[in-house]
Amino acid sequence: MKFEGTYVAMVTPFDKDKNIDEEGFRSNINFLIDQGVDGLVGAGTTGESATISHEEHQRVIEILVDEVDGRVQTVAGTGSNATSEAISLTKFSADVGADAALLITPYYNKPQQHALVDHYGTIAETCDIPLIAYNVPSRTGSDIAVETAVELAKIDGVEAIKEASGSVDKVSDIYQALSRENLEDDFNILSGEDSLTLPIMAVGGTGVISASANIDARRMVLMVNSILNDDYTRAFELHYEMLDVIRALFIESNPVPVKTAMNLMGMPSGPLRQPLCEMKEENLEILKKALKDSDLI
Repeated sequence: MKFEGTYVAMVTPFDKDKNIDEEGFRSNINFLIDQGVDGLVGAGTTGESATISHEEHQRVIEILVDEVDGRVQTVAGTGSNATSEAISLTKFSADVGADAALLITPYYNKPQQHALVDHYGTIAETCDIPLIAYNVPSRTGSDIAVETAVELAKIDGVEAIKEASGSVDKVSDIYQALSRENLEDDFNILSGEDSLTLPIMAVGGTGVISASANIDARRMVLMVNSILNDDYTRAFELHYEMLDVIRALFIESNPVPVKTAMNLMGMPSGPLRQPLCEMKEENLEILKKALKDSDLI
């Protein structure tokens, strides 16, 4: 399966009682599809997967698949630090019709590199759905090494990596290593850092899984499509148009600023679940200014 273009790491909107706002989630799905995105990710880390229950997690995936109804690719967040739980969520997602699953590296228990290969290999062998590995060492304490990424690419069913190590050099090294084994066309690299999407795609990435696209999908889609069409002049313009907003959206832990921005914009978002809480006042002002300067509020 080819993973190319703009995918949105969707927030999970809550009502005032902090229950899932199903109607709001459906509204956000339709809004993003109208903006031209290529895929939507539900129940990922931006969707507060760490603080929603197993049943809620499954419900978010069910709603995503149902509301999208084949219009764009659907990607279910199914990662866990227990391989057995990741298998359970991934099997469920395959059964309800998700197109792919996004699995963060196991957090806290910090598996060895060969254990990461075993982890993803076991899930791929057990579940009939394309898998995207998600590397975000700043959040998990576990970093997929370049050599490990190549080993993952050799596993039937592991078809892409969301790379959020913060290093463009790392992406270059992965792409070069894949090329040496003629795997670069069969294993896609997706940006997991919104502000690095342009350089990551310039060195071999095929798209982005974006949190900021929750609020500014139009420009992210235009930038990514410009890169795919080799129009780097337009891509540079869009990169710098979005840069201040993207930086403001990561001034505190994701998804705190993006949910705050959506509330300011009148989009379904609602409160956060503890231990996340409201932004500091000084950071909120920075976010408001960035949104106003970009004509988003």
